[in-house]
Amino acid sequence: MEMNNESAISEFILLGFGDVQDLQIPLFLLFLLVYIAAMAGNLLILLLIVADQHLHTAMYFFLGNLSVLELCYSTTILPQMLVIFLSGNKGIFIRLCIMQYFAFGGLAGTECYLLSVMSYDRYLAICKPLHYATLMSRRLCQYLACGSWISGFMASTIITSLMSQLTFCGPNVINHFFCDSFPILQLSCNDTQLASTLIFLLTSTFTFPPFVLTLASYVCIIVKVLRISSAAERQKTFSTCSSHLSVVTIFYGTLMIVYMLPETNELIDINKFFSVGYTVLTPLVNPLIYSLRNREVKRALKRVLHRCCN
Repeated sequence: MEMNNESAISEFILLGFGDVQDLQIPLFLLFLLVYIAAMAGNLLILLLIVADQHLHTAMYFFLGNLSVLELCYSTTILPQMLVIFLSGNKGIFIRLCIMQYFAFGGLAGTECYLLSVMSYDRYLAICKPLHYATLMSRRLCQYLACGSWISGFMASTIITSLMSQLTFCGPNVINHFFCDSFPILQLSCNDTQLASTLIFLLTSTFTFPPFVLTLASYVCIIVKVLRISSAAERQKTFSTCSSHLSVVTIFYGTLMIVYMLPETNELIDINKFFSVGYTVLTPLVNPLIYSLRNREVKRALKRVLHRCCN
């Protein structure tokens, strides 16, 4: 990816949470703990899925993909934040900034598709249990997972290709804790109207369909659950996907709030606060509320520990 050599500046300044100077060390310790917990939790889930054959099913295959994604997601965003908090070094080379957005955008798009695929998997398991094994074959699972990764990074590649052609000649301050597309566009010397429109269209095209599929799947699941006459059976059935619904709500809720709010100085702090939701919080809560509270995962952990101890 060749940057435009007419750029008069070589790096951007990420302000991060610079308006709370007295809390830099406490915030560093907080986000360091979040990073360690997110990495450890997702790595544990991934190792359990690989090591225990009882978890070699479609649902846990997609969960494994999600854990890999969250490991990459956390490493893309949090180390840069920790450097800013600890050292105060807020500079980041333009090339590295665009590369960070490439990784972030690709992973965010992939997560949209993975969450929709997982909601479709739950729809088939709950609404069409007799045909589930036939419909959700191993080959289809592989195709859906590969399609999610390819779709997410295809959109990110197109967007970063547009961004790499821009010229930056100052100012170079980004009032955010990571490199996002619209803050970068605002610093360009070029007319970014076309680039902004294309980015908006691409983002909508690659994120809105999986959101609609996710929403439709859960509407069908809720309708199916409400038709169950037994209250105990209804609660048991709904509990199998309630944790997934929590993750979807946090991810899409914060993502939509940030990108629907106008980019104004008055709302920038609110945008940064909600950005923490889909960049930092979801990699942490996924292993906590999606897997570690699952009985099958707990049994798998006991079996793996038993094998290791004997």
